[in-house]
Amino acid sequence: MKTAQVENDKIVIKEVEDINLNGRKGAIVRVLGCGLCGSDIVKFREKIVNNGAVLGHEIVAIIDEINSETNFKKGQRIVSSHHIPCGECIYCKHGNVSMCEHFKSTNIRPGGFSKLVYLSEEHLKNVAHLVPNNMTNEEISFYEPLGCCIRAIKRCNLIEGDKVLVVGLGSIGLLMGEGIKAMGYKAYGCDLIEDRIALAGKMGIESYNSRNLEEFDKIIQEQSGGIDAVFMTSGADKALDVALKVVRKGGKILVFSSTPKNTGYPNNEIYYKELTVMGSYSPSPKDLKESFDLLTSYKVNVKNLTTVYPLEKIQQAFEDTVSNKIFKAYIKIS
Repeated sequence: MKTAQVENDKIVIKEVEDINLNGRKGAIVRVLGCGLCGSDIVKFREKIVNNGAVLGHEIVAIIDEINSETNFKKGQRIVSSHHIPCGECIYCKHGNVSMCEHFKSTNIRPGGFSKLVYLSEEHLKNVAHLVPNNMTNEEISFYEPLGCCIRAIKRCNLIEGDKVLVVGLGSIGLLMGEGIKAMGYKAYGCDLIEDRIALAGKMGIESYNSRNLEEFDKIIQEQSGGIDAVFMTSGADKALDVALKVVRKGGKILVFSSTPKNTGYPNNEIYYKELTVMGSYSPSPKDLKESFDLLTSYKVNVKNLTTVYPLEKIQQAFEDTVSNKIFKAYIKIS
């Protein structure tokens, strides 16, 4: 079977032996396609994974072989996430499921950029769903990234009428804005790239250029004293300055990205303004179910966000994503 593997500074296509269940519980699925996540790019660029690693986890697939107590059957089209929390450890009990050791140890094997993938019985029972016939593979591939957004929004404990600014309007920023709207809050956005700002506007997310937020900030200050919450989906260090400028006293900053210099928020800003700064990483099965329901009911719009690449062009997909030529890459495998 074909896989896309990390090899030094490239993603290369290699033929490896097909996988099968060999008596294991779970399923072997034929991957139709897999979304390219920002975390895949970080792992590749920062050399976090070893040579031979198969990245990718936002899979849509057909069940080829199954040995399961679930109701899934061979030939069905499903979507699945890649991690499952234990539900019992201190992290799970406190709602920090993505810190759970079991969560981190579970994964799809060998990875989403592969013709065949093994899903465990845990995956089938907790994070896999049957895809409705009316949904395209590209649309439902947003299941896991939208789940990440849903968890972030819920962690922020917003209240009715809250105004939220999303800093960074790449695919995850646009998805975050859609999730904020779908959950009943007012979403604004800002970015430096005009094409992103324009698309966000078409999606109903009132958006501005980050270099010129003075008028926006003035209007919001006059209306309600500032933005109630800022969601940081940009990986730029200067985005921190934007957040601190527009967030109101007593407001919240939700960190949803890493930054190159790994700088922090000033202690005195947090102290004197009584700001809440929090992080959010990966979703729980409950968050994923909410994501699935929002996507399949079309309450979240993900049309026109993806650019499709064949598996053989995956290196180009990585490069085009990094250079901001596209919003979101979807790698077609079968």
